[in-house]
Amino acid sequence: MTETNTPRESVTLINNSTGKTTEFPLLSGSVGPKVADIRSLYASQDIFTYDPGYMSTGSCKSAITYIDGDAGVLLHRGYAIADLAENCSFLEVAYAILKGELPNQAQKEKFEFDITRHSMLNEQINFFFRGFRRDSHPMAVLCGVVGAMAAFYHDSIDINDPHHRMVASYRLVAKMPTIVAWAYKYSLGQPFMYPQNKLSYAENFLHMMFATPCEEYKVSPVLARAMDRILILHADHEQNASTSTVRLAGSSGANPFACIAAGIASLWGPAHGGANEAVLQMLHEIGSVDRIPEYIKKAKDKDDPFRLMGFGHRVYKNYDPRAKIMAQTCHEVLNELGVHDEPLLKLAMELERIALEDEYFVSRKLFPNVDFYSGIIFRAMGIPTQVFTCLFALARTVGWIAQWNEMLTDPDQKIGRPRQLYIGSPYREFVPLNKRA
Repeated sequence: MTETNTPRESVTLINNSTGKTTEFPLLSGSVGPKVADIRSLYASQDIFTYDPGYMSTGSCKSAITYIDGDAGVLLHRGYAIADLAENCSFLEVAYAILKGELPNQAQKEKFEFDITRHSMLNEQINFFFRGFRRDSHPMAVLCGVVGAMAAFYHDSIDINDPHHRMVASYRLVAKMPTIVAWAYKYSLGQPFMYPQNKLSYAENFLHMMFATPCEEYKVSPVLARAMDRILILHADHEQNASTSTVRLAGSSGANPFACIAAGIASLWGPAHGGANEAVLQMLHEIGSVDRIPEYIKKAKDKDDPFRLMGFGHRVYKNYDPRAKIMAQTCHEVLNELGVHDEPLLKLAMELERIALEDEYFVSRKLFPNVDFYSGIIFRAMGIPTQVFTCLFALARTVGWIAQWNEMLTDPDQKIGRPRQLYIGSPYREFVPLNKRA
């Protein structure tokens, strides 16, 4: 057999100030743009890159999720998000994200069994909730309880043990619905509802959120399917702020519960997980359908600080592929609940119609995104605004866990240590206190 040497693709940096020349190999993924491997940049040139927000920097390699923002593509393990949302349950998608492949029937049943039987919380956590004020934001409770899980489940925090990592992963995916529902119940002063093994993942969550011991609560199949689909659409989204936070925390060797708590804290920000909450606040500000033209005009005015929340996306420069599915789900939920005449929802639907027909928004590809529709759905279902981001965290937990596991098993990964461009004072002579002017 004759070996052929294929020329290696590379980019060359010529430093005009020093005359040094360095060649950096170009790496190719399975899809997407090539990546310049600049790991030797500092050693070879004594310089490093400046990239606030990591707009042009790949921090890791990953086989979990792929996004093409220009084409409006989102793939999990190679599967299009529309195919997953239309044909799979959330736990099927969770299995694929965690393990790399969609499960067969036997694998699906075992995974569902394992997750369901991990959904109860240690009974002492029941009392841990009572340390919070009743009016605490549910995300504050979520951060605290998830971080504290390391104290309750210390038999699964050895990150070097694959079995420990698997058990911790299952526990987090299984218990997050219980934690979120209990945070909500605690804020109302209602008794906690325990998970029921006979219910599906989405059904269990809705039951724990809305049931009381006083009377039987039947979960609507339409609402359960909608919730399942919402969870799928938020399960993972590549290296966003919260996922990068989980990876950065995990790179230090922190336990999985601490890493997910860090991700929850990052998600809490209004520019990330709080976007659907901001949509509802915007709708309250607009107030009525007859004021929409006024606010459309404000949105088009570059000198006006007002922005239409829930339109456009940092990554997607086309229609957010999740938004199409969420729009369909939104109308299914509204039909099921018969709440079309609710003023805020009527306002949202009219705003959607106008924006989709307005040349200003269409030409700039400022389409309604997934956050616009999810906030409307949650409100229609009776979920309070302050719980919205908790639902995002519930869905994203599986993605965080998969990314954390992938990072720990990647031989190229090191503890995260970004560099900086220092603009402070250079060295100065110290002046004793009695001689300072």
